[in-house]
Amino acid sequence: MRATRFTGERPGWGEGFEYDYSRHISAYRFAATLAVGRRVLDAGCGEGFGTQTLAEVAAQVTGVDYSRDAIAQCRRLWSAHGNLRFERLDLTRPEGLGEDFDVVLNFQVLEHIREPEPFLSGLRKLLGDDGVLVLTTPNRLRTISENPYHVREYTAGELRELLCSVFGGVEMLGMHGNANVETFEAGRARAVRRILRLDPLGLRNLLPPSVVQFAFARLARVVRRRAAPEGTTKIVPEDFHVSADDIDRALDLVALCRR
Repeated sequence: MRATRFTGERPGWGEGFEYDYSRHISAYRFAATLAVGRRVLDAGCGEGFGTQTLAEVAAQVTGVDYSRDAIAQCRRLWSAHGNLRFERLDLTRPEGLGEDFDVVLNFQVLEHIREPEPFLSGLRKLLGDDGVLVLTTPNRLRTISENPYHVREYTAGELRELLCSVFGGVEMLGMHGNANVETFEAGRARAVRRILRLDPLGLRNLLPPSVVQFAFARLARVVRRRAAPEGTTKIVPEDFHVSADDIDRALDLVALCRR
């Protein structure tokens, strides 16, 4: 059972959402290489299906999210891990947690933040002296469709400039997909273009946000079905990898930030 209704924004998981799940989990697998034996904070954990995987390698994992429903679901699903806890927290005030961590994760959150500098400064305060922030956000150069929940998406250059205004050290990487992923992405792009042709005048931009969000959730399912025709190889986490190569072609930007 999911904690909240599907909005098209939070990563889907379960049947029909292999792509979403695999792309999301691949970021956690990368983070796990930095989390062995360390204290980890997942700032914006959602329903925790990625967060709980870190409990296998980290000394202690804390997942936080603003959604009460999501945190309640996390506690129901993943309570078996003795070194894992979940707390509700407003991520616009992350310093309110009152402790620091060796590794802080912030996956697919920055694009929702209207004032990113204070937000990032708050995350910086959560890092120990030798801590690292692992941040992911969509690469604007690879964005296919409009997302009514996103305030701003970034290119690699824009993200680097923003992060360097807050952190002393920033390393830029990217989340890439193999041929299976690129085939899915091409199919998704075709499906989105077909849908947008139904609104050549851009009248959707005049609709109330609640209506746009309602339509976005339903069209997200349609797009996924059309992106992967029957017989297409299912996407798995191994189809993604993090690399410093060709970052402008990355699906997501991945940044490692140190105090």
